[in-house]
Amino acid sequence: MPAKGKYLLNDQELKNEALYRKFSCISQYQPLVLLLGLSMLACGILLILFFALHLRAEHHSAFVGVVSGSLCVFLAVFVLVCAEMLSQRWRRLLGLIVWATHLTMGYTFIFSSPIILPWDQVPFFLFIIFTVYTMLPFQLWYAVVLSVITSLSHIIVLTVHLTFYSHHTPIDLANQLLSNAVVFLCGSVVGAFHKVLMEKTLRQTFQDTLRCLSMRMKLEIEKRQQENLLQSVLPVYISMKMKLAIMERLQECKDKEEQQRLVKDNNFHSLYVKRHENVSILYADIVGFTRLASDCSPKELVIMLNELFGKFDQIAKENECMRIKILGDCYYCVSGLPVSLPKHAKNCVKMGLDMCEAIKQVREATGVDINMRVGVHSGNVLCGVIGLRKWQFDVWSHDVTLANHMESGGLPGRVHITEATLKHLNKAYEVEDGEGHLRDPYLKELNVQTYLVIDPQSKDPSLNSRSAPKPRVNDGLKMRASVRMTRYLESWGAVKPFAHLQNREGFTTDAIVNGKPRNKDIPLRAAPSFKNPERNKSQKSKFDEELHNEMTTTIDELSSKQWSKTEESSSLALWFPKKDLEKQYRSLDLPMFKHYVGCATFIFLCIFLVQMFVTKNRQMLGMSFGVLVCVLLLTLAICFAGHLQRLFPEKLSSCQWLPAVSEAVVKRPCVRLPLATITTAVIIVLAVFNLCFVQTPGPCPSDAADPSPTNDSFEPGLEGDLFYLPYSVYCCILSLIACGVFLRVSFELKVLFLTLASAAYYIIILSTKSDLFVAYGNVLYTNNSGSWNCSSIDDDTILKKLGLVKHPQVMSCIYITLFLVTMLIISQQNESCFRQDFLLKYKNRTEQDEIETRENLNRLLLENVLPAHVAALFVGENKKNEDLYYKSYDCVCVMFASVPDFKEFYTECDINKEGLECLRLLNEIIADFDELLSKPKFSGVEKIKTIGSTYMAAAGLSGTPGQENNQDKERQQAQIGIMVEFAIALIGKLDGINRHSFNSFRLRVGINHGPVIAGVIGARKPQYDIWGNTVNVASRMESTGELGKIQVTEETFKVLSKLGYSCDCRGLINVKGKGELKTFFVCTDMSKQQGMGLS
Repeated sequence: MPAKGKYLLNDQELKNEALYRKFSCISQYQPLVLLLGLSMLACGILLILFFALHLRAEHHSAFVGVVSGSLCVFLAVFVLVCAEMLSQRWRRLLGLIVWATHLTMGYTFIFSSPIILPWDQVPFFLFIIFTVYTMLPFQLWYAVVLSVITSLSHIIVLTVHLTFYSHHTPIDLANQLLSNAVVFLCGSVVGAFHKVLMEKTLRQTFQDTLRCLSMRMKLEIEKRQQENLLQSVLPVYISMKMKLAIMERLQECKDKEEQQRLVKDNNFHSLYVKRHENVSILYADIVGFTRLASDCSPKELVIMLNELFGKFDQIAKENECMRIKILGDCYYCVSGLPVSLPKHAKNCVKMGLDMCEAIKQVREATGVDINMRVGVHSGNVLCGVIGLRKWQFDVWSHDVTLANHMESGGLPGRVHITEATLKHLNKAYEVEDGEGHLRDPYLKELNVQTYLVIDPQSKDPSLNSRSAPKPRVNDGLKMRASVRMTRYLESWGAVKPFAHLQNREGFTTDAIVNGKPRNKDIPLRAAPSFKNPERNKSQKSKFDEELHNEMTTTIDELSSKQWSKTEESSSLALWFPKKDLEKQYRSLDLPMFKHYVGCATFIFLCIFLVQMFVTKNRQMLGMSFGVLVCVLLLTLAICFAGHLQRLFPEKLSSCQWLPAVSEAVVKRPCVRLPLATITTAVIIVLAVFNLCFVQTPGPCPSDAADPSPTNDSFEPGLEGDLFYLPYSVYCCILSLIACGVFLRVSFELKVLFLTLASAAYYIIILSTKSDLFVAYGNVLYTNNSGSWNCSSIDDDTILKKLGLVKHPQVMSCIYITLFLVTMLIISQQNESCFRQDFLLKYKNRTEQDEIETRENLNRLLLENVLPAHVAALFVGENKKNEDLYYKSYDCVCVMFASVPDFKEFYTECDINKEGLECLRLLNEIIADFDELLSKPKFSGVEKIKTIGSTYMAAAGLSGTPGQENNQDKERQQAQIGIMVEFAIALIGKLDGINRHSFNSFRLRVGINHGPVIAGVIGARKPQYDIWGNTVNVASRMESTGELGKIQVTEETFKVLSKLGYSCDCRGLINVKGKGELKTFFVCTDMSKQQGMGLS
């Protein structure tokens, strides 16, 4: 039983096969039209010649009638094909009509004259056989059947007629019929050879077209993904600037390795920051979330954060606010960016109220004690991106700092606003005194007047349409608070991070809100499931479907553009206008060349056999053949040198150069062209052997004045001497076919061979050996008329008696011309096909390079949002966008490093462009810190984000989470040492910046290690983050630390001691939320000496 799927094609393969048949049909259209044109031209020329030579129609009525009728048939088929009135499935029927018409013409030419000979119309039948393979729209097996019918019918009809119905049997009938069979066999084999190779090329072209389209579509998808990705992290106006800058750098660098390095190092020190005036900034914090999160599993935490912030993103969109960043459970956004909005303050206040309402509903539905504290301030901001890694859109200014303190000085469940915001509200909301200065020292220091917004719904219960169900007390008894929260929040159905990357149509704003109605109500019912069949339809099948549609369109366009010149090729010779492209095409490898020579050798042997059957001087032919075959065998040996060594490895073990010879034939045109020339020359020389080198006695002896008694004995002898002439011409025709066998060899060379060979044959037939052809015409006329008179018969009389296609000289010239034109057309078609195939491969390569550049850029962009090991899950062949990403780690080292002096350094005045120049320096500091991440030593360190002038990084996130063997413990502990080294390197970098900028900034670093939860949250702007007590303590280590020092916890100190680091005990310090903790300062000088061995 055959293996499953061996004989069964899947649906896509069947579709592709149907497409290929359509593509094949269209590719056969042009040769069919050209054959019809050639056939009509031939019929027209035959009729013109017929009447120009004053031949009488009544004597050759069958000839004139059939040629005229055939002309009409060809014209009708031509019109049908060109007008495309019949569909492609009718092409085969039209091809059969053309074949049958040609066959009818052939038999008419044979029987239209009283003289019927064994060599009659062999070239015309050879033409029918050859065109069945090369120009008619038939598959190979169909062509084989028709060629066998054509050749056998000719041989059988002539054999039967000449044996049973002829008055006298021609001399050497068997040899002549064998010669016919050899000619037909040669035509069939060469035609089949041509068909198979062209079919192979056509299929290759189809595959290349498919691949080219696939590349183009992938390129489009890559472009869309890039834009989606950038727009999911940064606003459009900044992302486009950054993308252009990176693309320019990547395109300037042609070397692929250099591109990879650029992508990896990402050395772009541009500042993408812009000042915006009249905006409102909202900071919101979920009160009580830290306590809730400590009770959560990783999955619950990430689901909770994603659902909450997904809902906040939806509210932000509805209120024309732009989310800036998520910091733990803190969410901040701005209204009035990037386009200025007159209602920016109203938008932020409305958003704050909606957020409080959303959290209120969660609290009431789940019984979990959480609330929302919101602060809003209006003013000016600098917004943009700083650093080289983990780009995040951010805002800076004194007004941003004030908004942050408005949140921390606010009240749970209320929106806390400044006087500046109140002015912009234009009494849209009622407010009450906020007394923020009592709760926040910064507000007290600045003497800021604050207010609390009164929610309109609290005053008018009729407005409160968002009635939520009562707390589910029974559920609360059974489940943990985090489980109740997760269950409830999942019903909101927030969009998953990067879900839009799955959508091939690109990132749409409607997709963000999951198709929900754009109202302010918080839906309490479950959102539509992501797992419906349409959404779950595999990306591959969607892509295949689109590719199929694209290919269908391309094929349809191809059929309409067949006769138009492409911009890539010009002139009849089809050269590419670009010299570089032409050079590449001509220097292509040609592994099929040896097969061309093999096929040419077969033609050579066929010509030899034909000559052997009809020549009288076989000894001389044998000698010539011996010399020529040696040359041909040498050529074959050169082409198949590598194969010979594989066949006889022991005998040819010393000839190690043989494979190099055959490789040179494949790779070097300068070797191939002389071999093709020699092969063709050998065949042409053998073809004219009988015409040039065999001496035949003259037709008229000196005593021909007395004709009668010797008539019977003389004429058959002379006919026996001259019947080889037509076969010599047939050999010449076979040599013309041999010129076209070298399919992919230089088109100009083939044209030269065909032209020179045809010119030589014309000269021989019409000039040097003209008397032999005239004499043979006389003999044929005499056989028919029964009288012999050499002097009294003129050529016109013989022509009128025999007809155009029976007269040896005229017939020879007609058929040589017919094959010359046919071979020129086929060669031109082949060249066009091969060039199209090359062009598609060239485009493929170009687009492949562009795709690689895009993929590099995509990787760079994505890895600037996510760590590399997480990025692989969201973009790539095996995307897993359907699920939320979360991981729990047992041991991760977290570092916070800040430049506290920068807050004093940052001022907003005209001299520093309202703070822009201060940010330029911060950009240099962060960029220099980011550059350290490129060092192999710090490959395990992952930048998480920057918060103002604070740099957050973690080590140990790339390892396999949750494993506890000793080797992993050692590696985890080593990561803590690497993080300390990284912190020391940051201090060194900052010292360097101080020297160059004449500043005295100092770094304050806090490090802690322990378990963390990592995940990706946020639908509109997905963000990778880490959460847990470890992170909170690391942050406190930094905020309670001292300038120029690295503060660590007691647990971290123990690990560092084992690693050889020296630490000083600081003692107990009060840490918010943790009580008193014993902390240590790492001795940075000692660590430089003792810890260097770590790397």
